[in-house]
Amino acid sequence: MEKLKCIIVDDEPIARDIIESFIAEIPFLELQASFGEASKALLFLQENEADIVFSDIEMPKFNGLELAQSLTNAPVIIFITAHRNFALEGFDTGAADYLLKPVRFDRFLKAVNRAKEYLSLKKTTSVHQINSDRIFIKSEGKLIKILLNEILYVEAQGDYLKFVINGGSYTTLGTLKAMEEVLKLPMFFRVQRSFILNLEAVRSLNGNIVELIDGKTISAALNKKDELYSLLGIKK
Repeated sequence: MEKLKCIIVDDEPIARDIIESFIAEIPFLELQASFGEASKALLFLQENEADIVFSDIEMPKFNGLELAQSLTNAPVIIFITAHRNFALEGFDTGAADYLLKPVRFDRFLKAVNRAKEYLSLKKTTSVHQINSDRIFIKSEGKLIKILLNEILYVEAQGDYLKFVINGGSYTTLGTLKAMEEVLKLPMFFRVQRSFILNLEAVRSLNGNIVELIDGKTISAALNKKDELYSLLGIKK
Protein backbone atom coordinates (compact mmCIF):
# COMPACT_ATOMS: atom_id res chain seq x y z
CA MET A 1 0.00 0.00 0.00
CA GLU A 2 1.35 3.41 -1.00
CA LYS A 3 1.62 5.60 2.07
CA LEU A 4 0.21 9.10 2.27
CA LYS A 5 2.86 11.65 3.16
CA CYS A 6 1.88 14.13 5.83
CA ILE A 7 3.25 16.98 7.94
CA ILE A 8 2.19 18.55 11.23
CA VAL A 9 2.12 22.29 11.95
CA ASP A 10 1.42 23.40 15.51
CA ASP A 11 3.22 25.77 17.86
CA GLU A 12 2.37 23.55 20.87
CA PRO A 13 4.89 20.68 21.31
CA ILE A 14 2.39 18.52 23.24
CA ALA A 15 -0.19 18.89 20.47
CA ARG A 16 2.41 17.84 17.90
CA ASP A 17 3.34 14.81 20.00
CA ILE A 18 -0.29 13.68 20.16
CA ILE A 19 -0.80 13.89 16.40
CA GLU A 20 2.55 12.17 15.80
CA SER A 21 1.40 9.27 18.00
CA PHE A 22 -1.89 9.05 16.07
CA ILE A 23 -0.06 8.98 12.73
CA ALA A 24 2.19 6.20 14.00
CA GLU A 25 -0.93 4.09 14.64
CA ILE A 26 -2.19 4.33 11.05
CA PRO A 27 -0.29 2.09 8.60
CA PHE A 28 -0.99 4.10 5.46
CA LEU A 29 0.33 7.40 6.88
CA GLU A 30 3.96 8.50 6.74
CA LEU A 31 5.10 11.51 8.76
CA GLN A 32 7.56 13.60 6.76
CA ALA A 33 8.12 16.50 9.14
CA SER A 34 6.70 18.36 12.12
CA PHE A 35 6.89 22.14 12.50
CA GLY A 36 6.27 24.61 15.30
CA GLU A 37 6.01 27.52 12.85
CA ALA A 38 3.78 27.77 9.79
CA SER A 39 6.39 29.78 7.88
CA LYS A 40 8.84 26.87 8.10
CA ALA A 41 6.14 24.47 6.92
CA LEU A 42 5.49 26.72 3.92
CA LEU A 43 9.17 26.67 2.95
CA PHE A 44 9.17 22.88 3.23
CA LEU A 45 6.05 22.54 1.04
CA GLN A 46 7.55 24.77 -1.64
CA GLU A 47 10.29 22.18 -2.13
CA ASN A 48 8.55 18.94 -1.13
CA GLU A 49 5.27 17.16 -1.73
CA ALA A 50 2.83 16.21 0.99
CA ASP A 51 -0.56 14.56 0.70
CA ILE A 52 -2.02 15.78 4.01
CA VAL A 53 -1.22 18.75 6.25
CA PHE A 54 -2.45 18.64 9.86
CA SER A 55 -2.34 22.26 10.97
CA ASP A 56 -3.30 24.33 13.97
CA ILE A 57 -5.01 27.58 13.06
CA GLU A 58 -4.05 30.09 15.75
CA MET A 59 -0.26 30.47 15.69
CA PRO A 60 1.93 33.55 16.16
CA LYS A 61 3.21 35.59 13.19
CA PHE A 62 1.82 33.31 10.44
CA ASN A 63 -1.27 31.24 11.17
CA GLY A 64 -2.76 28.09 9.68
CA LEU A 65 -5.34 29.94 7.57
CA GLU A 66 -2.60 32.05 6.01
CA LEU A 67 -0.59 28.89 5.37
CA ALA A 68 -3.50 27.24 3.56
CA GLN A 69 -4.12 30.37 1.48
CA SER A 70 -0.42 30.56 0.50
CA LEU A 71 -0.26 27.06 -0.98
CA THR A 72 -0.58 26.34 -4.68
CA ASN A 73 -1.53 22.84 -5.80
CA ALA A 74 -2.35 22.40 -2.13
CA PRO A 75 -2.39 19.10 -0.27
CA VAL A 76 -5.41 18.09 1.79
CA ILE A 77 -5.64 20.42 4.79
CA ILE A 78 -7.04 19.15 8.09
CA PHE A 79 -7.22 21.89 10.70
CA ILE A 80 -6.74 21.00 14.36
CA THR A 81 -7.52 23.78 16.81
CA ALA A 82 -8.89 24.58 20.26
CA HIS A 83 -11.24 27.25 18.91
CA ARG A 84 -14.58 26.12 17.53
CA ASN A 85 -15.33 29.59 16.11
CA PHE A 86 -12.60 29.11 13.50
CA ALA A 87 -14.52 26.28 11.81
CA LEU A 88 -16.36 28.32 9.18
CA GLU A 89 -13.29 30.35 8.26
CA GLY A 90 -11.26 27.14 8.06
CA PHE A 91 -13.66 25.53 5.61
CA ASP A 92 -13.62 28.70 3.49
CA THR A 93 -9.96 27.95 2.70
CA GLY A 94 -10.93 24.57 1.25
CA ALA A 95 -9.95 22.52 4.30
CA ALA A 96 -11.14 18.90 4.18
CA ASP A 97 -11.95 18.70 7.88
CA TYR A 98 -11.79 20.54 11.19
CA LEU A 99 -10.83 18.74 14.40
CA LEU A 100 -11.37 20.27 17.82
CA LYS A 101 -8.75 19.84 20.55
CA PRO A 102 -8.37 17.63 22.46
CA VAL A 103 -8.57 15.37 19.43
CA ARG A 104 -9.93 11.85 19.88
CA PHE A 105 -8.26 9.10 17.87
CA ASP A 106 -11.56 7.86 16.39
CA ARG A 107 -12.37 11.35 15.10
CA PHE A 108 -8.83 11.73 13.76
CA LEU A 109 -9.12 8.40 11.93
CA LYS A 110 -12.44 9.44 10.38
CA ALA A 111 -10.86 12.63 9.01
CA VAL A 112 -7.88 10.71 7.67
CA ASN A 113 -10.08 8.14 5.92
CA ARG A 114 -12.06 10.95 4.32
CA ALA A 115 -8.81 12.49 3.08
CA LYS A 116 -7.65 9.11 1.78
CA GLU A 117 -10.85 8.64 -0.24
CA TYR A 118 -10.53 12.14 -1.70
CA LEU A 119 -6.89 11.61 -2.68
CA SER A 120 -7.70 8.27 -4.27
CA LEU A 121 -10.36 9.91 -6.41
CA LYS A 122 -8.08 12.83 -7.22
CA LYS A 123 -5.36 10.49 -8.53
CA THR A 124 -7.74 9.08 -11.12
CA THR A 125 -6.43 10.81 -14.19
CA SER A 126 -8.23 11.59 -17.44
CA VAL A 127 -5.06 10.93 -19.43
CA HIS A 128 -4.68 7.81 -21.54
CA GLN A 129 -1.39 6.77 -23.11
CA ILE A 130 -1.91 5.02 -26.44
CA ASN A 131 1.73 4.39 -27.30
CA SER A 132 5.15 5.84 -26.61
CA ASP A 133 4.73 9.02 -28.65
CA ARG A 134 1.19 10.21 -27.92
CA ILE A 135 -1.52 10.51 -25.31
CA PHE A 136 -5.24 11.27 -25.32
CA ILE A 137 -6.65 13.58 -22.68
CA LYS A 138 -10.29 14.16 -21.82
CA SER A 139 -10.95 17.87 -22.13
CA GLU A 140 -14.04 19.92 -23.00
CA GLY A 141 -16.11 16.74 -23.21
CA LYS A 142 -13.98 15.00 -25.82
CA LEU A 143 -10.78 12.99 -26.17
CA ILE A 144 -7.94 15.02 -27.63
CA LYS A 145 -4.77 13.53 -29.10
CA ILE A 146 -1.51 15.17 -28.06
CA LEU A 147 1.87 14.16 -29.44
CA LEU A 148 4.43 14.08 -26.65
CA ASN A 149 6.97 16.13 -28.58
CA GLU A 150 4.35 18.91 -28.91
CA ILE A 151 4.10 19.37 -25.14
CA LEU A 152 6.07 22.32 -23.78
CA TYR A 153 5.09 21.83 -20.16
CA VAL A 154 2.37 20.52 -17.86
CA GLU A 155 1.26 22.63 -14.91
CA ALA A 156 -0.68 21.45 -11.86
CA GLN A 157 -3.63 23.72 -11.07
CA GLY A 158 -5.43 22.36 -8.04
CA ASP A 159 -7.16 19.13 -9.07
CA TYR A 160 -6.43 19.78 -12.74
CA LEU A 161 -3.54 19.64 -15.19
CA LYS A 162 -2.87 22.27 -17.83
CA PHE A 163 -1.11 20.89 -20.92
CA VAL A 164 0.62 23.66 -22.87
CA ILE A 165 1.55 22.69 -26.42
CA ASN A 166 2.74 24.54 -29.49
CA GLY A 167 -0.19 26.75 -30.35
CA GLY A 168 -2.54 26.19 -27.43
CA SER A 169 -3.40 24.52 -24.15
CA TYR A 170 -5.84 21.99 -22.69
CA THR A 171 -7.00 21.31 -19.15
CA THR A 172 -7.99 17.95 -17.71
CA LEU A 173 -8.50 16.29 -14.35
CA GLY A 174 -5.36 14.68 -12.92
CA THR A 175 -2.19 15.04 -10.86
CA LEU A 176 1.46 15.56 -11.70
CA LYS A 177 2.31 12.50 -9.63
CA ALA A 178 0.26 10.36 -11.99
CA MET A 179 1.69 12.14 -15.04
CA GLU A 180 5.25 11.33 -14.00
CA GLU A 181 4.43 7.73 -14.94
CA VAL A 182 3.67 8.91 -18.47
CA LEU A 183 5.97 11.89 -19.06
CA LYS A 184 9.40 10.48 -18.24
CA LEU A 185 13.04 11.06 -18.89
CA PRO A 186 14.85 11.55 -21.19
CA MET A 187 12.26 13.91 -22.72
CA PHE A 188 10.48 15.24 -19.63
CA PHE A 189 11.63 16.37 -16.19
CA ARG A 190 9.70 17.56 -13.15
CA VAL A 191 11.50 20.74 -12.17
CA GLN A 192 9.33 21.55 -9.14
CA ARG A 193 6.13 20.46 -7.45
CA SER A 194 3.84 22.22 -9.98
CA PHE A 195 5.61 21.74 -13.32
CA ILE A 196 6.83 18.99 -15.64
CA LEU A 197 8.65 20.41 -18.65
CA ASN A 198 9.89 19.14 -21.99
CA LEU A 199 13.66 19.50 -21.89
CA GLU A 200 13.68 20.25 -25.62
CA ALA A 201 11.51 23.31 -24.91
CA VAL A 202 14.17 25.01 -22.75
CA ARG A 203 15.47 28.21 -24.36
CA SER A 204 17.67 29.61 -21.60
CA LEU A 205 18.73 29.25 -17.98
CA ASN A 206 19.55 31.91 -15.41
CA GLY A 207 20.41 30.25 -12.10
CA ASN A 208 17.30 28.25 -11.28
CA ILE A 209 15.06 30.27 -13.63
CA VAL A 210 14.13 28.36 -16.78
CA GLU A 211 12.85 30.16 -19.87
CA LEU A 212 10.96 28.07 -22.42
CA ILE A 213 10.65 28.66 -26.17
CA ASP A 214 7.18 30.22 -25.72
CA GLY A 215 8.59 32.81 -23.28
CA LYS A 216 7.24 31.09 -20.15
CA THR A 217 9.60 31.28 -17.16
CA ILE A 218 9.57 28.62 -14.44
CA SER A 219 11.63 28.49 -11.27
CA ALA A 220 13.24 25.10 -10.75
CA ALA A 221 13.31 23.80 -7.19
CA LEU A 222 16.75 24.33 -5.69
CA ASN A 223 17.15 20.60 -5.09
CA LYS A 224 16.39 19.95 -8.79
CA LYS A 225 18.70 22.57 -10.28
CA ASP A 226 21.88 20.48 -10.55
CA GLU A 227 20.03 17.53 -12.06
CA LEU A 228 18.37 19.83 -14.59
CA TYR A 229 21.70 21.26 -15.70
CA SER A 230 23.15 17.77 -15.98
CA LEU A 231 20.21 16.52 -18.09
CA LEU A 232 20.72 19.47 -20.43
CA GLY A 233 24.41 18.56 -20.75
CA ILE A 234 25.63 21.69 -18.97
CA LYS A 235 28.74 21.27 -16.84
CA LYS A 236 28.99 23.68 -13.94
